[in-house]
This record gives sequence, structure tokens and C-alpha cells, in this order.
Amino acid sequence: MNQQYLFLLLLAVAFVALIVLPGRQRKKMQAQAQALQSSLTPGTPVMTTSGIHGTVSRLNDATVDIEIAPGTVVTFERRAVMQVVQPTATDATGTAEGGDPAKDFPAPGDDTPGGNGTAGPTR
Repeated sequence: MNQQYLFLLLLAVAFVALIVLPGRQRKKMQAQAQALQSSLTPGTPVMTTSGIHGTVSRLNDATVDIEIAPGTVVTFERRAVMQVVQPTATDATGTAEGGDPAKDFPAPGDDTPGGNGTAGPTR
């Protein structure tokens, strides 16, 4: 009879743990998201949930305008901002530390492994 109560007690503890622990994790993630949203200011470099990098140019109550290229501003919901991006350190040549400018960006026309400048296979 004792074993039966022990089994039921363990089952109840496991059930409670499966309900309570994910709720605490969800609450923690919501607090982190709220802190991120409140830390946004114009000029902050960010990345959206879709992987688009840009700089915050304007904030509204529910939306954020992000400049993704000079003169190109797109509007996202504030919830779409996934993280604040820390800029990488650059040296005097404008490349990332330890980077080689020739390897950082392909030369014009070298956008394919063959290097012939075409977007598809050559015929």
C-alpha cells in the first residue's frame, strides 16, 4: 500500500514540475523581452527576428522604424526586434580586426565559384 502512495506522490510532483517550471521560464523570457523593448533608442543597432540588421531611426508605441541601408527605412512591430547588436571592432582600414579586405568582400564579378560574374551556370 505504501508503494502505491509513493508512486502517486511522485506522479503528482512530476506533474506539478512540468506545469510550474515552463511557466517560470516563460515569465523570465517575457521580462527579458520587455527589458530589450524599453532599452531601444534611436541609433541603436538591432537585429530582427527575420535576421535583418539595421539601426533604430524612430520609435512608436507598437512599431519601430529601422534603417537597413542609407535612406531605406522599414517599419516593424516592436516585438520583431530580437536583439541589440554590438558593433564589431574595426581597424583603420575599415575591416574587422584581423580581417583581410580581399577576403571580406568578393571582387566585382566574382560572385560565383567560377568567378565569371554570372548568376547561374555557364553554358
